[in-house]
Amino acid sequence: MTLSYSHAHQQGSGTTEVVAVLVAITEHTARVLTVDQGKLLPNGPLMPLHRSLQAGVRQWVEEQTQQPLGYLEQLYTFVDTNRRNVDGHALVYVSYLGLVQETQVKQLPSQALWRDWYDYFPWENHLNGMPDIIMEHIVPALLGWAGSASDSIIQRRRRQRIGLCWGLSEEILTGKAPTGKNTDNELYDDKAYESREWVAEHVLLRYEMLYEAGLVPEAPTYPPTYPSNEQSKLSTDWSQLIGMPMYYDHRRVIATAISRLRAKIEYRPLIFGLMPDVFTLSQLQQSVEALSGVRLHKQNFRRLLDSQNLVMETGQSSNAQRGRPAKLYRFRHDIELQSLLMDSKLPKRK
Repeated sequence: MTLSYSHAHQQGSGTTEVVAVLVAITEHTARVLTVDQGKLLPNGPLMPLHRSLQAGVRQWVEEQTQQPLGYLEQLYTFVDTNRRNVDGHALVYVSYLGLVQETQVKQLPSQALWRDWYDYFPWENHLNGMPDIIMEHIVPALLGWAGSASDSIIQRRRRQRIGLCWGLSEEILTGKAPTGKNTDNELYDDKAYESREWVAEHVLLRYEMLYEAGLVPEAPTYPPTYPSNEQSKLSTDWSQLIGMPMYYDHRRVIATAISRLRAKIEYRPLIFGLMPDVFTLSQLQQSVEALSGVRLHKQNFRRLLDSQNLVMETGQSSNAQRGRPAKLYRFRHDIELQSLLMDSKLPKRK
């Protein structure tokens, strides 16, 4: 069966599917488990033999990937109006988020593959600063989309949405600050960009804006046909720049999972569902950074761990090949985590 990104579906009589986003951190890289060469998430129809939705998703994940599941929580229920069963009913699919420790990652069958989640969302990786793709490609394209609206009020509201979603100042949105790079290969707009905060958990909002503007292959209006000037014209390699597309709405499901994880790690210790039994504090910080996509202040991060009493020393040290061996820690299971973390936040980026 040949699948399109937006509306192909093998028709059947069922109306409900389950789909899973399994996340692991390997070598400080956040990854998701996929099938069909990275174009789909593990998924399958809900069947009468499944006692529950969770039982269904566990069966399909293990059957398609042979990966056992640990922590699992329900994300959202989506209605895909482009996919219909034989009776003409729109397909509903229920999404789940699962966490897998690196030590639990097993050898996968040929159809399954762990992929870096920034392969799908390259604009979300700010570990080395703001990605060039945002100011050089995405912002001009989105401003072209904003300017394509016939009503000036809609144009202004679109620009405001762009600013809020992408952490951009009014100067950039109104064209009063130059964008792009100068001859010294440095961004003109660093100061203007920093004047608004990049909100890491707005992953889904950013993806859905690109979808609405027709700038991702999954969108039914891709490539966009709105009038554009040279500034907003898509580059010839746009399809390679905008991240790996997926069939159906599966990239949207991953965006939902990333948003959920980035928000919840600020008040719940979900990160420990991704960590090995023992770890160094540097490994822990690098894993949190892999999820959030931004650098954290080292001293603030460690002060937070100390104040919340989340970890304890094992009395052992890592076998470092270079430098001093680092102390090994483990998560404290003997404290009331929810009450400790309810009012706390992870430290912000530098």
